[in-house]
Amino acid sequence: METLKDKCAIVGIGQTPFLLDSGRTELSFALEAIKLAIEDAGLTSKDIDGFVSYTLDTSASDAILANNLGTPDIAYAGQLPHAGGSGCGMVAHACAAVMAGLADYVVCWRALTDSNFTSNRMQRLAVHQPFSRDADDFLRPFGWTLSTMEAFAMACRRHMYEYGTTIEQIATIPITARKYAARNPRALRRDPLTVEEYMSWPIAVDPIRQFERSAIADVGGACVVTSAERAKACRHRPVYVMAAGQGSGPLPGATYEMWNHRPVITETAAKYLAPRLYNMAGVRPEDIDVAELYDCFPFTCLALIEDYGFCAKGEGGAFIQDGRIELGGQLPLNTHGGHQAEGYIHGFSHVLEGVRQLRGTSTAQVEDAELVLVGSAWTCPTSGLILRR
Repeated sequence: METLKDKCAIVGIGQTPFLLDSGRTELSFALEAIKLAIEDAGLTSKDIDGFVSYTLDTSASDAILANNLGTPDIAYAGQLPHAGGSGCGMVAHACAAVMAGLADYVVCWRALTDSNFTSNRMQRLAVHQPFSRDADDFLRPFGWTLSTMEAFAMACRRHMYEYGTTIEQIATIPITARKYAARNPRALRRDPLTVEEYMSWPIAVDPIRQFERSAIADVGGACVVTSAERAKACRHRPVYVMAAGQGSGPLPGATYEMWNHRPVITETAAKYLAPRLYNMAGVRPEDIDVAELYDCFPFTCLALIEDYGFCAKGEGGAFIQDGRIELGGQLPLNTHGGHQAEGYIHGFSHVLEGVRQLRGTSTAQVEDAELVLVGSAWTCPTSGLILRR
């Protein structure tokens, strides 16, 4: 079967600073990030003929972006549902469009402001949720509003019960994220964190601590995808897409509100996606040099480590100990600081950091990094990428 392996590349990336109370619109962040990505690729806005975004993104339509950028013609436009599960999937769809000849240069983007999550959240949900045409239609109208934190807390507690995973082990992820963030001038949480400080945080939803929430601010991010052949003429060394895909596992309509009705709630949709990614790329988990995995809460990241095959189910707590996920360790993880320390952008910054690692421009550069695995959120259909230098 023909796949997209090495047929497309990411040739430009752009990311704005994370700003608190900027007073700016999401559109302004989207435009800034996209312009940075186009410039980074050595292209102009007139070269862009495709756009892919999250349905969750309320910054602008592709038509508004094209008019502001001066793009003469939109040959392809698409949107992906599933919130944080869509970051890598956008790149997969961009690759598919390029391979099919539907577009030459496709921009993927995500922009958000704090208003997505605070004062205007219910207004935003009124926009977002009509796109969720699945099991949610039978839940939200009747008041079923289980939060993501509540869903992850139950899965985390079950993991602790079944496998003996400890809070101290889970703390390793935000503690390590802070170490990476200390090297990253973009990061919001750059102060060191100790186990004792982590344990002193108040409980939000047992066993999740209050300050495990992602670092949320105003930001935009974008990348440009094109064919491997066109990529040779772009400004930077291309980062090739070896594998890309989406996966839901069983009960595909069960997003986070229904996650804890699955037969195995400690198992993520990545378990079903991972074999397809590795088969498409022709590599194994042990070949991966760096992992950039969705970490809206620390446990989400630990579960992805297991289901992407870096260790057996239930062994994630032990696996991340002893510096294994730090710079110089077996599997450097979220080298930008991730959502736990750099800032939150629904998983898209993980894609951008994967590109930086393979360009050799990360603030926490892994020596001789050749392969990066990027994984998106998992209490919804998920997506993933394997990128190579």
